[in-house]
Amino acid sequence: MATKNYITPQGAARLKEELRKLLYEDRPALVKTVAWAASNGDRSENGDYIYGKRRLREIDRRIRFLTKRLDDAEIVEPKNQKKDQVLFGATVGILDEEGNEKSYQIVGIDESDAKQGKISWISPLAKALLQARVGDTVTVTSPKGQEDFEITKITYE
Repeated sequence: MATKNYITPQGAARLKEELRKLLYEDRPALVKTVAWAASNGDRSENGDYIYGKRRLREIDRRIRFLTKRLDDAEIVEPKNQKKDQVLFGATVGILDEEGNEKSYQIVGIDESDAKQGKISWISPLAKALLQARVGDTVTVTSPKGQEDFEITKITYE
């Protein structure tokens, strides 16, 4: 059984926009280029044609992937979640053992970006945080070993 594809409305919009751009801008422009290159004669040594066909396959692969991900997506509106508990879509403030404060938003697999503080709901940290409340301490096993984090804040944006 495949993992559910939970996603925020913003993440779904981003994937839909990428799909729209590929379908209606990038792919049609590339098809024109490939048709032009094919009309130049010998295709065996035609760099524009060879590269274009390769790029077209990449775009088609990405279109299939995005279509499948969006078909399987279960959009979860963070604003509708319980406010006192860490659930999907929550932005969680945590305090580590050294007293450093960090903030993470729990998002879908396709939306995760650690540099922006967005972690996938299936990541070890998110799994430890889910269902917890402000004041709770959670333990996460990481490559550094076990780390404890205290939850200081939960918001839904």
